[in-house]
Amino acid sequence: MTRETRSTCPYCGVGCGVIIESSGDEITGVRGDPEHPANFGRLCTKGSTLHLTASATVTRQTRLLQPMQRLARGEAPSVVAWDTALDNAAGKFAQVIRDHGPDAVGFYVSGQLLTEDYYVFNKLAKGLVGTNNIDTNSRLCMSSAVAGYKQTLGADAPPACYDDLKHAQCLFIVGSNTAWAHPILFRRIEDAKAANPAMKIVVADPRRTDTVEIADLFLPIQPGTDVMLFNGMLHLMLWEGWTDAKYIAAHTSGFDALKATVRECTPDKVAQVCGIARDDLLEAARLFATSPATLSLYCQGLNQSSSGTAKNAALINLHLATGQIGRAGAGPFSLTGQPNAMGGREVGGLANLLSAHRDLANADHRAEVAALWGVPSVPEKPGKTAVEMFQAAADGEIRALWIACTNPAQSMPDQATVRRALERAEFVVVQEAFATTATCAFADLLLPATTWGEKEGTVTNSERRISRVRTAVPAPGEARNDWSIAVAFARRLEQQLDRTSTLFPYETAESVWNEHRESTRGRDLDITGLSYAMLESAGPQQWPLREGESTGRTRLYEDGVFPTPDGRARFVDTVYKPVAEAREARYPFSLNTGRLRDQWHGMSRTGTAGRLFGHMPEPVVQMNAQDMARRQIGEGDLVQLTSKRGSIMLPARASAEVGLSQAFVAMHWGEEYLSGCSSSGTRLAGINALTTSAFCPSSKQPELKHAAVKILKAELPWSLLAMAWLPGDEALSAHRALQPMMGLLPFAICVPFSGSTQGAERSGILFRAAAHDAPDDALIERIEALLGLQTPDTLRYADRRRGQRRSARLVRRADGSAGLEAFLLGGDTSAEAWIATLLREELPAQTYGRLLLSPGSKAPVAVQSRGKTVCTCFNVADGAIQAELSRCAGTPDERLARLQGALKCGTNCGSCVPELKRMVRATPVEAEALS
Repeated sequence: MTRETRSTCPYCGVGCGVIIESSGDEITGVRGDPEHPANFGRLCTKGSTLHLTASATVTRQTRLLQPMQRLARGEAPSVVAWDTALDNAAGKFAQVIRDHGPDAVGFYVSGQLLTEDYYVFNKLAKGLVGTNNIDTNSRLCMSSAVAGYKQTLGADAPPACYDDLKHAQCLFIVGSNTAWAHPILFRRIEDAKAANPAMKIVVADPRRTDTVEIADLFLPIQPGTDVMLFNGMLHLMLWEGWTDAKYIAAHTSGFDALKATVRECTPDKVAQVCGIARDDLLEAARLFATSPATLSLYCQGLNQSSSGTAKNAALINLHLATGQIGRAGAGPFSLTGQPNAMGGREVGGLANLLSAHRDLANADHRAEVAALWGVPSVPEKPGKTAVEMFQAAADGEIRALWIACTNPAQSMPDQATVRRALERAEFVVVQEAFATTATCAFADLLLPATTWGEKEGTVTNSERRISRVRTAVPAPGEARNDWSIAVAFARRLEQQLDRTSTLFPYETAESVWNEHRESTRGRDLDITGLSYAMLESAGPQQWPLREGESTGRTRLYEDGVFPTPDGRARFVDTVYKPVAEAREARYPFSLNTGRLRDQWHGMSRTGTAGRLFGHMPEPVVQMNAQDMARRQIGEGDLVQLTSKRGSIMLPARASAEVGLSQAFVAMHWGEEYLSGCSSSGTRLAGINALTTSAFCPSSKQPELKHAAVKILKAELPWSLLAMAWLPGDEALSAHRALQPMMGLLPFAICVPFSGSTQGAERSGILFRAAAHDAPDDALIERIEALLGLQTPDTLRYADRRRGQRRSARLVRRADGSAGLEAFLLGGDTSAEAWIATLLREELPAQTYGRLLLSPGSKAPVAVQSRGKTVCTCFNVADGAIQAELSRCAGTPDERLARLQGALKCGTNCGSCVPELKRMVRATPVEAEALS
């Protein structure tokens, strides 16, 4: 019998509602919740495939299902009982605390935890252990937005809401590829633009992303120049008389100091620094200032910067200077990157915060929290933030680390330092749902946690809306909820530290939440009028929602009163500073990192669904075509990216999105998918082997959006490509088994892919590698064995002297045709295009036979590829789209509508619509269709 459970999506901060379909202990489907006010039933490609990532096959092959410990580093972990694991952890932490003090331990947690999980960890560190060394991967995501809001408006409280998109007359999107990072919110932007064509949309970004497709004005600024852009816009607003003097006088302070700074930001100077036209700067300032309602949307392009707080504050300065805040359709709206980064901030789950938006530096706030928790005091010394924590561990200052629901061995910048920290720490606990993350390899103790569909609690989205997360299926194996793991550990640690009564009396998630609710009484985020029962009966609610109130507040600061000592918002004197690591002759490229459309963070979940690799099947570095031509780099050529911290190799791809002297690599590719070894034999660790740990002095958020690199053509003459369809229960295990082999080669990629035959989805693995010389036969034979190419019916060709090797296996299908099930090309891989097409698209292959083993790139019989996947939901490729568009006449909107009617692409989640619009413009109509 199928059950339905309302919950939320575990991806971005939009906070989409989902309905989980389950039967027994298996999640069988998912769809958008039509009653949830964040998404009204829509889901992106990631959300709509959640059930695929929660299948029994995925659980069996990727999940951590029992506590495990390593008796020695580098050894395989062995299963232990929960009591043994927790007793061991409490004993180790207690010993470190006794010998070296409470600041010798650190907790690194996650914006994907629920609010209840976060609250317990925060209390564990600051209330029991007595250290503020607790930080979160939200430090890499939202801390500059927090600092910017607090510096200007007085509290970490986004003043706007999603409904403001319907009321805005000007939308200013900066540092956010909303179309990919927040696709459901982008659908609402498209709806708002369609309903109000007069709305003007300005996009500022170094890359011409899919978000730019909807823009009326695009500002392709140079990386890191946002503060100069905003100051230049304010300069023009002052010059043209576009500021709101009455609002400034009545509701703000500090404007005079800022005016003196922006006086120097002349249009000529701004145009030169930002790399944009003066007229475009003027138009952006005019649209922003003179619109009846201007709403700004921003994300990691502002946050992940050594000037992140200044960027956020400079943008908010524009809203204050023009009175574009505190009313429908107007305000600075920071888009949260993770599903519950907001909830973590609410409970004080960062090294510089306390519960309910209290400040660690405020003695009265510390006393309030101590009284609430029943402890003598809360430590005054600031804790180590994410970058500082791992640096301290690398230096031997922090000796025990507890890592929950995050993967710092992939996501943190400057991976050499992070891995040195994990290796040097005396004791590392990893509390995780997936056993496949890179960080798990460094753990002394592994604790299995529940994940989406198995958890109970709450999350808060970007518009301050709290939603319930509900359990749909029981936890697999011995996995436990994150908050309950922390409570069980805390109670044992209390005994070790001779505490006679417990600070952790919780038996349910609701009991934790009720204490958190009480901590908000009288604060800006007061939710004393909210309860689990109200969330059940009335649905998701926005804060504040005080005791006695029936609904939360839609938008903030409508009365012009701000949560500052004098009730006034504060202008911040934002002085432009360039990126921490400027381009120079030895490192002439600006490396940018960011999201892919269909992937999430380190891909511990999305990486289990081959379908989600269709749009971007392999890691690449995107470069400007002119830069590639200048350096004689061809499409797909292997290049070496090198920064001052490390070097990795990637295939190059020409992209119209990327400006001159810039490069872009997706953030998701860690060593699980991309690897190699240096000349010294050290295994490299994905894109964050290159990024800098330089951070914003106010927010401590690292500059993941910029690193100076050099890009040189790699000379690895021997190459290998292998692909295979595998039974559904073998593909993920084959991927894991291939990963150690990746590190034995100078360059290697190992990624899943998928296809469907008669409606049934199939799973496959692609393995690509390059080296100076052909490796030992034994290594290639191990790869062949894992991909089903060591069977008696496998066709083979080998020329050891020339380093050439080919193998192929054909199978008889139900319709009587022969299909290519697996192949390997070693040495000469020039036939990749047609042989890979035969396999991927499951074309009849009986006419090829031994020709599959012949050298050369040309297919003996023409093979027509369907092309690159554009629409993941309906598996529609660009070949079919172009063919259909060539027959569709009419206006661009009419052609798009006919395309969608014929192929259904872009009619489900809509993530591919910007790309479809671009294809509509680029594809001519055949003469016959016009007649």
